[in-house]
Amino acid sequence: MDFKQLFTKTKEVLKSGLGIPIAVLALLGMVTIPMPPFLLDIFFTFNIALSLVVLALTLYAKRPLDFAIFPTIILLATLFRLSLNIASTRVILLEGHNGGAAAGHVIEAFGEFVIGGNLAVGLVIFAILVVINFVVITKGAGRVAEVSARFTLDSMPGKQMAIDADLNAGLITQEEAQTRRSDIAMEAEFYGSMDGASKFVRGDAIAGILILFINLIGGLAIGMAQHGLPFTEAGKVYTILTLGDGLVAQIPALLLSTATAIIVTRVTGADRKDMSEQMQEQMFATPQALGTAAGIIGVMGLIPGMPNFAFLTFAGVAGGGAYLIYRRQKNRPDTDVDLAGIETEEEVKPADLSWDDVQNVDVLGLEVGYRLIPMVDQAQNGQLLDRVKGVRRKVSQELGFLVPPVHIRDNLDLKPNEYRIMLMGVPLGRGEVFSDKELAINPGQVFGEVAGIATKDPTFGLDAVWISPSDQDQAQALGYTVVDASTVVATHISQVIQDYAYDLFGHDETQQLLDKLKQSSPKLVEELVPDKLSLAIVVRVLQNLLREKVPIKDMRTILETLTEKSGTTKDPNELTSFVRSALGRAIVQNIVGSED
Repeated sequence: MDFKQLFTKTKEVLKSGLGIPIAVLALLGMVTIPMPPFLLDIFFTFNIALSLVVLALTLYAKRPLDFAIFPTIILLATLFRLSLNIASTRVILLEGHNGGAAAGHVIEAFGEFVIGGNLAVGLVIFAILVVINFVVITKGAGRVAEVSARFTLDSMPGKQMAIDADLNAGLITQEEAQTRRSDIAMEAEFYGSMDGASKFVRGDAIAGILILFINLIGGLAIGMAQHGLPFTEAGKVYTILTLGDGLVAQIPALLLSTATAIIVTRVTGADRKDMSEQMQEQMFATPQALGTAAGIIGVMGLIPGMPNFAFLTFAGVAGGGAYLIYRRQKNRPDTDVDLAGIETEEEVKPADLSWDDVQNVDVLGLEVGYRLIPMVDQAQNGQLLDRVKGVRRKVSQELGFLVPPVHIRDNLDLKPNEYRIMLMGVPLGRGEVFSDKELAINPGQVFGEVAGIATKDPTFGLDAVWISPSDQDQAQALGYTVVDASTVVATHISQVIQDYAYDLFGHDETQQLLDKLKQSSPKLVEELVPDKLSLAIVVRVLQNLLREKVPIKDMRTILETLTEKSGTTKDPNELTSFVRSALGRAIVQNIVGSED
């Protein structure tokens, strides 16, 4: 069997789901079955490579959930490393008297080359690695994982309410809401698992210290008692082997601990960028930081007795970087919007007036202050237009007719952060939002206060606070429902449309509904309009239903009821009561909701 066939067979075994069970059985075999030195070399090398791969994956992950299997990998890697420690301890104690190569070339290399064969240096390096791993990285990562798990669980209700708010406002679909709920559940499970996995890493560090002393004491006893080695020779041989074994195990453990600390301390936003991209954007965003560092290092480099070349070189590099960042920001094109318009130098003769100069009143409009223009400018990543489209789609589906478009324009008469919702040119709702902040809404029960600008939710009048985006997780952990400024405006528009839907509905919309129903029930439409009822009466009935917040999606039932009762009365109010009774089942369902 050649290498290609072996690779194909291995791939088939992994796809069949037997790979992990076989690996677990192999770990148990390593504990009980003696292993030759060359297998130890292969497994120790694989252990180091695995730790490097895991560390690289944490660096390039866009968010922690992209590496959700990480807690399980920590457990398996820890078991694998401990099994290797047991196997190497057996070989060291049984064959250590034959020389350094008896336990494999990897242990010998770490014992001879890495520490230079110096026992004192080896002990110091091992002690430093243990202190860094156990006291600094592992302890800190465990604490961060514990706090993250607690805050993630505490913030779940607020995040769920934010999803429900976006769904009710039509900003997301049912599938998107389900995906976001699944992500929240996975996030809670992930940080809970990381809290437990950090205990494995901590226990592994403690086990490394104990295994070191066991190997030293056991090796000295076996070397002198069973093999008759002098104390000096036994101490040298078994100490080098033990330190080599400890270092070759502690280095992968340190890499995994570092990966654990990186993934639990990552703060990711909606941009979904890896660690290197975040560092480039945030650490080198302003030239002031590099310029200040360059100045301080340069002054230190001028002090007599200091390593002037090193300090002045780094000062020059930092200063050059600060200058390049400054030039890049200075040459960046200005994206500000000129609200006053462009004044022409040449005077234009006024044209004769015509009916085109008389503007029609927008059925539905939104006016914004000049600081809110980036929210509607897609060139500046404004999301309000997409949110408004989502609101129109959802409300149209709920009410049963196509809601007219929302015309958005700026208004310099408004406050910079103010917006106003217009219906037929009349303002029906207004509010003030901050495009660079998020609104933390108090749903009625929170567990603390969050710093920010106190306000009221413009849609429902609930107590709220405008907070910085960096405080979102804290606010959600305290029970607040956190939404961005675009969602606040879109939700307000949705509520105004639902409250005044009867004013948005007229003859044109009624005729469009009749034409649509005529495609499937032509006889019903032809019999009712205009033979039995005029179009105006049908419009009044539908407007009455919308005024009572009764959807008109079931046009077939509505027209059948009007056809049946049109011989009794022509009064729109009486006809509305008949239609209301016919739609009773749908009305009750809208009130109590549908059971799953």
